[in-house]
This record gives sequence, structure tokens and C-alpha cells, in this order.
Amino acid sequence: MDAPDLDTDTARFLLDQVLSEYADKAPKAMQVLEDGFDDATAVLSLPERYRQRLRTTNGVERLNEEIRRRERVIRIFPNRTSAMRLLGALLMEMDEKWTTGHRYLTMDDYWAWRRTQTQITRQPA
Repeated sequence: MDAPDLDTDTARFLLDQVLSEYADKAPKAMQVLEDGFDDATAVLSLPERYRQRLRTTNGVERLNEEIRRRERVIRIFPNRTSAMRLLGALLMEMDEKWTTGHRYLTMDDYWAWRRTQTQITRQPA
């Protein structure tokens, strides 16, 4: 089930409701929720096209899965440097795929959107 489209104001309104309802029952949890709100909702400031891709941690999880897959082949590293070499080689390989292969995200639309956002904020009120 897809989540409804949110904007930062709606998310803030919903956060305030949760905070007021649970502030007495779980004050520490509510403080953590409030402290992490801006980080958790940062994706809402991006265009919808990018939100769909960046709202999950799928990219990071896929990278971690690939690291674990390759680590299982070696099983025991003779030293820390050899583990770092494996990670470095894997990251260089992934970078090569991301820059030359099929694009998960193209940044052209983002930079055009950024220019319009900059122009909007620079206009006098």
C-alpha cells in the first residue's frame, strides 16, 4: 500500500499530534522522534520523482548485502588492511556501475528543480 503524498507542513502537524498524545507516556521516545524529525522528513523537500527512490534504504541495504556476499567467500581476513582493500574495490566497482551503467537517478531534473528553488527564494517578497 502506497503512503499518501505528504509535505513537510502535514508531517509537522502529524508529529505535533503524536507528541501531544504520547508526551506523558513516553517522553524519551517523543524527544527522539522530535530530534530526528528534520532528518526523517528531509526527502519531502525533494521533487516527487526523487522521493520515490530515496524514501527507502534499499540502495544501502543492497550495498551491504553485496559486501556480506563477498565477505562470505573470503571468510577470514588476514588483517584489517585486506578487509579495507576488499571494501575499497567493491565501492570502486559500484561507483563505476552507478556512473556508467543504468541510472537509478538522473540528476538533470534535480539540478533544474534546484535552480527554480533558488530563484524562488531570491525573489523579493
